[in-house]
Amino acid sequence: MIPYENLKRLNAPFVNKFHERFTKVLDKGHYILGDELEAFEKEFAAYHSLPYCVGVSNGLDALILSLKACNFPAGSEVIVPSNTYIASILAILACQLTPVLVEPDIATYNIDPAKIEEAITNRTKAIMAVHLYGKCCDMEPITALIDKYRLVLVEDCAQSHGATYKGKLSGTFGGFGAFSFYPTKNLGALGDAGAVICENEQYKHTLMQLRNYGSERKYYNDILGFNNRLDEMQAAFLSAKLPHLDKMNTHRNKLARMYFDNLRGKFILPVHNPDYYDVFHIFNIRHEKRDDLQAYLLKKGIGTVIHYPVPPHKQKALEGTKGMKHSYPIAEEIHETTLSIPCSFCHTEDEVAQVIDALNKF
Repeated sequence: MIPYENLKRLNAPFVNKFHERFTKVLDKGHYILGDELEAFEKEFAAYHSLPYCVGVSNGLDALILSLKACNFPAGSEVIVPSNTYIASILAILACQLTPVLVEPDIATYNIDPAKIEEAITNRTKAIMAVHLYGKCCDMEPITALIDKYRLVLVEDCAQSHGATYKGKLSGTFGGFGAFSFYPTKNLGALGDAGAVICENEQYKHTLMQLRNYGSERKYYNDILGFNNRLDEMQAAFLSAKLPHLDKMNTHRNKLARMYFDNLRGKFILPVHNPDYYDVFHIFNIRHEKRDDLQAYLLKKGIGTVIHYPVPPHKQKALEGTKGMKHSYPIAEEIHETTLSIPCSFCHTEDEVAQVIDALNKF
């Protein structure tokens, strides 16, 4: 069996480091808001050439706290792609804001910049650019709109660790870069974890307060906050893996190149462009008989995942949500045809060659 992902194998090269870090944190006896978190925050900020990083509990909270830090009036609108993972929209709703869905580019699966401006109203306060599948959005026209309308840019970087657009890393284009370190991410923790990067010092202070009951100084609470802290153990594990992120992304790119060079047949492959460095958190293909293809691959012993089977506007939890229409045909087409195939740091070139052989015989 070639699994879609194998976290034990993925983390095997780091096991000794994990044991060292675990013992170090355990022996210190300090598990929240300590030296390990501070060290990781400095390292992750430095990786992005930004001054500030605030570790938080998970990727959803990274988005929520980013929006909370802006203190937008209730009901303000946030533009977000119609084919994103539901977490992007949950964050907007959690802040009592209104999600305005804009269709993606059918080629890149990221929000279509050409469709954003028509969605902007006098209630629009932010654009949430979701770098889906490990490819950056087309940021030049998006940042132009941010400047033109004086909006805040929140980047959802849950799937784009190390991805670049014209040499600039995801998360560094606007007000906030929100990251998830869920275990399957390109930089994955051994549990839930997240972070927000920024270059605005006031944003940094507000994020630090929000994640810790509204307090930067213990027992002195300046604003209404939450308990959304990144713990010492996960910060230590992430510090152990961060120096290897580029190597892990290079491996994913090598496997992706095998797919590009060798897949035949009626598969719609991701687009690749020299302006972008994609990190292939997900290597998705599209096919009109997606469900049959998935069943066929399973019989061949190949695991796949659908990212995602149901578009946000069709989720029961979001029925009747203000700001959404009843139909988003481009998102629906993507969700009905997309299939994610093995392309992880845990996979070998031989395994990907077997996947290619099976796909070419479909």
